[in-house]
Amino acid sequence: MDYDPDNLFRDDEEDPEGEFFQERESSKEFVVYLIDARPEMLAQDAGKSESHFHAANRCITESLKTLIINRDYDEVAICFFNTKEKKNMQDLDSVYVFNVPEREELDRPTARLIKEFSHIEEKFLTKIGSRNGIIPMTRENSLYNAIWVSQGLLRRGSSKNVDKRILLFTNEDDPFRHVDGATKSDMIRTTLQRAKDVQDLSISIELFPMCRPGTEFNTYKFYAELLGLEGEELSEFLPLAAEKIEDMVDQLKKRIFKKRVIRRMAFLIHDDMWIELNSYALIRPTSPGVITWLDSVSNTQLKSERSFICADTGTLLQEPMERFHLHKNEIVRFSLEELSEVKRISSVPLFLLGFKPTDCLKDYHNLKPSTFLYPSDEEIDGSTCIFVALYRAMLKYQRFALAFFGSSTHPQLVALVAQDDMIRNGVQLEPPGMHMIYLPYCNDIRSIEELQNHDSDTIPRATDDQIEKAMAVMKKLDLKEFSISQFANPALQRHYALLQVLALGDDVDELPEINDETLPDEEGMRRPGVVNALEGFKAAVYGENHDAEEAALEATKSGGEASKKRKAETAVKEAANYNWDDLAESGKLKDLTMPELKNYLAAHNLPVTGKKDALISRILTHLGK
Repeated sequence: MDYDPDNLFRDDEEDPEGEFFQERESSKEFVVYLIDARPEMLAQDAGKSESHFHAANRCITESLKTLIINRDYDEVAICFFNTKEKKNMQDLDSVYVFNVPEREELDRPTARLIKEFSHIEEKFLTKIGSRNGIIPMTRENSLYNAIWVSQGLLRRGSSKNVDKRILLFTNEDDPFRHVDGATKSDMIRTTLQRAKDVQDLSISIELFPMCRPGTEFNTYKFYAELLGLEGEELSEFLPLAAEKIEDMVDQLKKRIFKKRVIRRMAFLIHDDMWIELNSYALIRPTSPGVITWLDSVSNTQLKSERSFICADTGTLLQEPMERFHLHKNEIVRFSLEELSEVKRISSVPLFLLGFKPTDCLKDYHNLKPSTFLYPSDEEIDGSTCIFVALYRAMLKYQRFALAFFGSSTHPQLVALVAQDDMIRNGVQLEPPGMHMIYLPYCNDIRSIEELQNHDSDTIPRATDDQIEKAMAVMKKLDLKEFSISQFANPALQRHYALLQVLALGDDVDELPEINDETLPDEEGMRRPGVVNALEGFKAAVYGENHDAEEAALEATKSGGEASKKRKAETAVKEAANYNWDDLAESGKLKDLTMPELKNYLAAHNLPVTGKKDALISRILTHLGK
């Protein structure tokens, strides 16, 4: 297969539309929130602070608030069933699709949608209304209609890059309990068939059961067959559903990125041996979104444009700009293409240089998050086979591959480190593949500054006892199974909370309190084992009487503060004995002594240093003279 290096092996900053560097469209989610609006959902049970209908709406509202930050490209729709009014594309009874103006029924969540939906209960009964699921002596099937409407809402998008889901909230485990006989069997059959048709279109249905007091949601009656639950899945369904509801309410506001290929590249191993690799970003820091400048009148986004004007003629330049270099009093002109070719170091973005033992790779060589590499046979057949052979050899001989990576603007060396497959209790924790670690330049590694002294005996060194006590403290404070995902960035959480308050028009004073989980665990630090380890470390480093010495030092400091306070009070009293404005006007400040001038300066917290002329000038400036 022939490859054009000018096209395939160009840096993605230079050609983001290149064949090998196109980002695959990230997987979207289309979600329909389907809420049961029967009277039993709206009724508030005894001992409960809210109805199931309110709980479902609150859960969806919080989910939408998080979704608009985490995954603002997802699209949602909100649909009620068992309603008196109807509003849907199919014009089916007892189904009402909730929406706001200037928004499609299935579209990205907006601040207006969230704000109006959060107050839906105030006008629900008057504008939409509630009714029982199936009225006796009728064959109207509201659940069937609701699934059909949801299917219509999710008709857009390909199942290859869009995940489609229906989230059903209800407290009725038997939606057909008001009918019996052949009518009931027929309704169950048609509803299950409708659900199966929906699932055959790659649309998943998820149930969020709302349990009534004194009863347990019985999935055996109907929903187990609709969801295809059996065996162990059926027994674990209710606890998992309760956890999912809690997670929807208590989600962290954080940007979520789908696992997707961020770049595809060709890897040159030797001569004409190429393989294709997909790269993935495993961990990246999250920062607040960029500022978007808007027009103050139309509120439309502003776009910056740049034009070049000839300095001699004042005409607008239309031809491509040229660069030049002055060489021996002659101007040498370069086009952008020629300059790019001159600066090009290599037409291959990633090629193998050799192998080194893994012991040569140090922790401080990893300057930034690594990139995970995995083979692909999409463009170059046999890439996986060659990659696996190279991968196994590197693991067997404990070697890492040294390679060149980059473009003409940022070339650098990288280390390709093979990662073995890690499986625990039948669950894959780490996939097999390679990590591409970006190695530092020589100037990136600085020498450690040490105490420079001719007499090495005077350099402080930790004793074996001090090292042992320090290790004991570290073991006591070690976080078990630590993961960076356990802690939220408090600055980002406050940023997102403030954006939410401004977008929804809420009172800024009602900004929710952000729990800073990065602060030390004071309760954990008071555990006896931790306290004993810290006291042992302090005694080994600072001595047994360190606490008494600290207390004496604090007492000395507090005595010094009291003395300064007394001097300041004395200066205020002494300065009050003079009319400073009159002295300044008459020029008699020079007749005062240095202590008298300093009393005025000390009384007004001004510097008291300098000669007499400097003190007088400072007083006149303070008096505005």
